[in-house]
Amino acid sequence: MALNKTTPYVLKDTYKYHDGLGNFFQSETYPGAVPLVNNHPQFPPFGTRSEKISGTSFVGPRHRNLHTYLYRVRPAFFHDEYTPYNHHLETANPSPAKHLTPNSYNWPKFQFALDQDSDWTEQRLLGSNGDPAKKEGVSIWVFNINKDMEPNTAFMSLDGEALIVPSVGALDIQTELGKLLVRQNEFAVIPRGVKYRVTLPEGKPARGITLELYQGHFQLPDMGIIGSTGLAHQRDFQIPVAYFDGQFVEDKNSRDGVVAKAHNGPGWTIIARLNCKLWSAAQETTPFDVTGWQGNLYPYKYDVARFSYLGNLCWDHHDPSLFVILTAPAYGKAPGTAVVDFAAVGPHWEASEDTPWVPWYHRNTMQEFVFPIVNNTDPKFPFNQGRDWAPFGAWLNGSMIPHGENDEEYKHWQEKDTSRPGRLQDDGITAGVIEIESPLRLTDWAYNQAGKNFKNQVSAVFLE
Repeated sequence: MALNKTTPYVLKDTYKYHDGLGNFFQSETYPGAVPLVNNHPQFPPFGTRSEKISGTSFVGPRHRNLHTYLYRVRPAFFHDEYTPYNHHLETANPSPAKHLTPNSYNWPKFQFALDQDSDWTEQRLLGSNGDPAKKEGVSIWVFNINKDMEPNTAFMSLDGEALIVPSVGALDIQTELGKLLVRQNEFAVIPRGVKYRVTLPEGKPARGITLELYQGHFQLPDMGIIGSTGLAHQRDFQIPVAYFDGQFVEDKNSRDGVVAKAHNGPGWTIIARLNCKLWSAAQETTPFDVTGWQGNLYPYKYDVARFSYLGNLCWDHHDPSLFVILTAPAYGKAPGTAVVDFAAVGPHWEASEDTPWVPWYHRNTMQEFVFPIVNNTDPKFPFNQGRDWAPFGAWLNGSMIPHGENDEEYKHWQEKDTSRPGRLQDDGITAGVIEIESPLRLTDWAYNQAGKNFKNQVSAVFLE
């Protein structure tokens, strides 16, 4: 059977998108909602106001200068004071990430109170490095949710750019720039400071990982000698089109004859993450009152099935860098150094002769965090049932911590007939891999439930 070039989803996506990561886009919910030439006119269209989101330094290189103009009914400036939000709870005020040992770790399951309902604001901090206040490093969060965010509530992270990966289930994400449906075997990236709201399509639970990048932005890796084709292609990334939570009303007394009116309801609550803690503020208007936008800083999503794998055609085993979808360069360090890489090892062919089709025993300068992504979307597939973690939670190898096959696994791959090509990762599981430059310290929640000195890593993820 041929490899799928896109994931055969049961849950269909009815939203519209732009295609092409890195492009400059313009999106309108009504003709003329984005003004021509002047980004900041004295009278923006339809009674809106201009608001700019700058994701990089004003004077950064043009190809890395990220910004977007929003045209909205009421600027984000108008809100009440932020106050601590549920700081008596671990989910809103997590214990510091402090545990660092020479052991590998594994989590057969992540411990959540499955008899209690939880929404997007109740993620658990697994670990972090660096400091969001200094814009250094990353953090990893775990979510296991079974209900929508509360009505008229939105979330944003002021700490970093969020890469959201559902292991199982789907997330309906409404952002200030538009809507995305993010299903298992897809991931989404939400820029720092962009407000969004998460609900569950069909009310079904979802679980997965959020990687938060404190410094810079995710980008496609350079291709080098590979050339222009292979791995993740720019055109396969999808960017939401503008969505206006309101309506356009005829008004003969207005400059344009039409005025944008937002659906504000009884007021909104904005929940913000800052320094890993949650804060909340009230505002009278919906944060989704954007009638149009134009720029190159935006949310986006990607279907991992679209990744074009490369590999060895003769012998030997290639470095895992060939699986990288997105990277975040560590500027100021040795060329090629990344703050973090995100990779995924899904269904692909292997053809190396006289070579085990799994990696060598390895000590890596990067930390490796591995978790399952269920790419079989059939609701009857066993791992798609319920809220409990399956086939496993995750595992982590620290910098220079040896990892590889146990004796049984090594013998299995020695006995494998490698004279003919074969398919790997072909049983419904994609391995999500987060490669982190600096040591990841664990929170009490993560450390106390982790197994130490994990020795079954290969059979956990390299599947036939």
